[in-house]
Amino acid sequence: MIRNLDGVSTEDGATVPPERISAAVTAGELVYSDGATQSFDPDGTTRYVEGGRQTEGTWSVDENGRFCSFWPPSYHASYDLQWMVDEERVVGLRFSDLGSGTLFEGRYQ
Repeated sequence: MIRNLDGVSTEDGATVPPERISAAVTAGELVYSDGATQSFDPDGTTRYVEGGRQTEGTWSVDENGRFCSFWPPSYHASYDLQWMVDEERVVGLRFSDLGSGTLFEGRYQ
């Protein structure tokens, strides 16, 4: 179920504006192409589950309006965030790692 995205009108590949990042990531659990899932809580906690193993980290929006994540003990990453839209409906998010350029696509479950 997708929450908090009522009234979002956008196109596929459009950048998620900084003021919408919180609503975008907390709108629902994301499922990645490898079957891993990730949830984001409004308090800044994130949980990633892959192969039955859960890890927990934190997320935030930095002073430049970028989505950031931290995974203890020392992994930090920053991302450009884009909408995934199918038939005029937001269906997920694309995370483009600013350091490596790696792209992750998560679809709302």
